[in-house]
Amino acid sequence: MRLMEQFDAAAASFLEHIKNKSASGHTLVNYAADLKQFADYLEKQEVGRLEDIDVPRLRAYLRELYGVGYSKASISRKLSALRSLFSYMRRSGLVERDVTRSLRGPSAPRSLPRALSREAVDALFRAASDSDDPVRDTAVLELLYGCGLRVSELAGLRWQDVDMEERWLIVLGKGDKERRVPFGSYAQKALRDLAAEGAAGEFVFAGKKGKKKKESPLTVRTVHRIVTALAAGSGLAGVTPHTLRHSCATHLLERGASLKFVQEFLGHENMATTQIYLTVSASWLKESYEAHHPRAGLDAEMEAEIETEGDDSV
Repeated sequence: MRLMEQFDAAAASFLEHIKNKSASGHTLVNYAADLKQFADYLEKQEVGRLEDIDVPRLRAYLRELYGVGYSKASISRKLSALRSLFSYMRRSGLVERDVTRSLRGPSAPRSLPRALSREAVDALFRAASDSDDPVRDTAVLELLYGCGLRVSELAGLRWQDVDMEERWLIVLGKGDKERRVPFGSYAQKALRDLAAEGAAGEFVFAGKKGKKKKESPLTVRTVHRIVTALAAGSGLAGVTPHTLRHSCATHLLERGASLKFVQEFLGHENMATTQIYLTVSASWLKESYEAHHPRAGLDAEMEAEIETEGDDSV
């Protein structure tokens, strides 16, 4: 039996099998199309038998998919269809081994939190000023958004690491690495208000004292609850402390900060992390291009000339 007849028969049997397992119609259509595409590739490569389908040939197929522009998500789905088929063929005795088991697909694209608009950030601060603990909640926002701190960095911050006059924080980041983070006048006022309330113990954001009356920091979970409650009060959904950190970095970039500065400010080990982490709004990219590139727009004289050429009125 020719390869194509073998493969088509195996694919048809497999699709019937998953149909009986209550696979959705959408899955059946996608898998059928993906397997037909692979069959066409095998025919083009003049592969003679099912046994001739090996790992190098599968890798070459994936490289071809990359080459013609398929996304990582699409390639992952196509590979999933092949894995399901080969697993079925091995269990059915059509092939001796499942050659897809050792094949790694493309890594999924890293998802990134959205950056809030500046109007949404303002709404959060208004909600903080009207909350049950406005001084604490405002200070939380000032350090998460104003300084781009990680939630764990905020929770563990000590007053001894706050230079109120020079406006510096000494932050203990990932891997117990310290970094200096500047803060602005708004955060300075928020921290002074917090200290004036009698919060000048060991931790900037102190939690409840335990049985031994020892002060402990505010927990990460509590900080999450503070932020989500403020977001709910502002009519915003899906806002976390990390959303505020991401928004801080994005707004810095939009206002002209360099990637190198943002890398140091956020405490990233290397520039690649910062480049992955940041997303830039399309509108800001366009505005920056039009403002700075010499060939981005026409001068006033040329624009007037084009308008005249396009004017059919007498």
